[in-house]
Amino acid sequence: MSASVGAWLGLAAASGLLLVLARLPWLHPVRLQDRVLPYLRDLPAGGATGRVRLAGPSSQDRGRTFGDLLARCRADLAGRLDRALGGAATIRRRLDQLGGGSVEEFRTQQVVWGSAAVAVMLGLGLVRTAAGAPPQPFVLALLAGSSGVLGVVGCDRQLSRRAALVRRRVLVQLPAVAELVALAVAAGEGPAAALDRVSRIGSGELARELGRVMSDVRAGAPLAHALDVFAIRCDVTVVRRFADAIVVALERGTPLAAVLRAQAADARDAARRELVESAARREVLMMLPVVFLVLPVSVLFALFPGFWGLSLTA
Repeated sequence: MSASVGAWLGLAAASGLLLVLARLPWLHPVRLQDRVLPYLRDLPAGGATGRVRLAGPSSQDRGRTFGDLLARCRADLAGRLDRALGGAATIRRRLDQLGGGSVEEFRTQQVVWGSAAVAVMLGLGLVRTAAGAPPQPFVLALLAGSSGVLGVVGCDRQLSRRAALVRRRVLVQLPAVAELVALAVAAGEGPAAALDRVSRIGSGELARELGRVMSDVRAGAPLAHALDVFAIRCDVTVVRRFADAIVVALERGTPLAAVLRAQAADARDAARRELVESAARREVLMMLPVVFLVLPVSVLFALFPGFWGLSLTA
């Protein structure tokens, strides 16, 4: 047996031993709710007597499949990752901007990303060892751990990029939505009815957020409170001013149509400033192709004939 095969067999044996030790019963005591909940699923009606009959465990609960075990391990890793990294409030705010989702599901997705990165790195190491390269378990373990961390961080960065894209779209859509709400209010509708109409006929992220506002209002929340939650959820300064303007107009009786038209003009100015700032930030990036591609080629074309003439003279 070669040294590489022995190293991989030792790594596999150590991994199996760690998995067995991690799932020992006395390290994970069964909670009372885990014992009781399988008997309380899909309870039948009590009938005339009003008594509830406890159902026994189903055939699906008697045998724990590999998929169930994998899901439990993934949920356990997601819980540990959440306790280690923290920041659940920030993740929940970004998920709310994207339309919903739980922190546990996102942590599970991070675990999947990290596990996939580790598996890819281990697979590359196995292929390299099979090709005849000397085994380097320590380096491979370090690269696998780094890949797992990069996978977790990459999942978080991808969520941040999606949330930033939603905020930019909301900023772009706000002037048109404010104009539509102002038009509906000027036509005689109330603020709630105008927001409801725009959320039904509109499309995009801002119309979806207004639909969530109206859902909260229909559930019994005051319109001012629903607009405050909407502004916090969007996390855009112009949207915050838009919601505050509607709340102030409702409380003080100021003309709402004129206020909304002014908010639309402010939103357009903010979008224009954002565009100018984005162009200024990318000005340096635009110089990179000029400095590293166009300029060297220009210098080469300018100097090459002289060098060629000197070589012919020599």
